Amino acid sequence: MSRDKISQLLDKIHELENSLKDEIYKKEQDSKKFLNNNKICFDKIVKERLKNEKISSFKYLKDANILYILSAPVIYFIIFPAIFLDISVSIYQAINFRIYNIKMVKRGDYIVFDRYQLPYLNTIEKINCLYCSYFNGLIAYVGEIAARTEQFWCPIRHAKKIAYSHSRYDKFVGFGDFKEYKQLLNELRDELSKIDS
Repeated sequence: MSRDKISQLLDKIHELENSLKDEIYKKEQDSKKFLNNNKICFDKIVKERLKNEKISSFKYLKDANILYILSAPVIYFIIFPAIFLDISVSIYQAINFRIYNIKMVKRGDYIVFDRYQLPYLNTIEKINCLYCSYFNGLIAYVGEIAARTEQFWCPIRHAKKIAYSHSRYDKFVGFGDFKEYKQLLNELRDELSKIDS
């Protein structure tokens, strides 16, 4: 398949992805009514109604599967390597992306804390939401930094089918296509300084 055909297919995919994002955004407008100048705000009546849906932390634990409770330390132990990863990758990006002229990945676009403000969540659920927001946001943040790094140093698709491809992978050159690699490497590198987000 030619690079032009691949580009056409990728354009169609991106168009469909954007349509899907637009539809999801429209559906999520209900949650946007709680935002005021990017701050979470509930009117008094809504806040009271949501608070009435809260299950106490005691009842939450009492009704929980005992294996869920016993597995919690295993889940929460991962916070230590996660924090180390966060610090390490942030330092890596701060140094190397400036050297390579790669646009920095904004940590706040990936690690977002807002769900803990929902009045219907008890303390344990709020802590769980904070943890999940941090950890999943961190993985996405690290993934984008790694994707930009890979585009700079090795923008070549794999010969084997991979289970997941990151945000930059579609732009990479074909496996074994030496001429295309040499022709497009500098262009792919230059593109990294002009990324929108």
